[in-house]
Amino acid sequence: MRISGGIAKGRKISPKLTCLKKGRGCELRPTSAKVREAIFNILGTKIDGSAFLDLYAGTGAVGIEALSRGAATVVFVDDNHSRVRGTECLIEKFGVKDKALVIRDRACRFSKKTDAVFDIIFIDPPYASKELDEILPLIGKRGILKNDGVVVVEHLTKKTLLPVAKELRLVKTYKYGGTSLTLLASLKTNTKEMV
Repeated sequence: MRISGGIAKGRKISPKLTCLKKGRGCELRPTSAKVREAIFNILGTKIDGSAFLDLYAGTGAVGIEALSRGAATVVFVDDNHSRVRGTECLIEKFGVKDKALVIRDRACRFSKKTDAVFDIIFIDPPYASKELDEILPLIGKRGILKNDGVVVVEHLTKKTLLPVAKELRLVKTYKYGGTSLTLLASLKTNTKEMV
């Protein structure tokens, strides 16, 4: 797995990610290079100087790519100890400790208690979970997305995202085989250049 763009383009992402024990949260499905590239093509210049939240961070590849492409800061959230350690190792390897924060927590719990606000929120929960039904309304209600912010959700193509929160509007869904990216925005976001 390699970074597909920005100042770290071509650098390899190879954290050693093994779960300490089997059970809930041990499955890992890294976002493919093709889909990662699509995410940042959709975001365009919105990534420049942004505060980026990588919920369900997994390998940390999407957040590292965000830093490579110009995000000012990235907060990585994952509830698995091994994945958190792997992300911390990547941050060290890429020399971006001053721009990154790794938090071990469940995405919903983090969203309920954080006071931070973000320009871009990337969400990639386990495909089989029902967490999207909980996390998307939370983002809207808690106000952790800036007024001109966007949310990018990675999900199975066969899952249609219904209207999720009165504070967020559905902009567009992009399909890449069995994976889709759905772009949501705050009501005040101008997304014309992103569609």
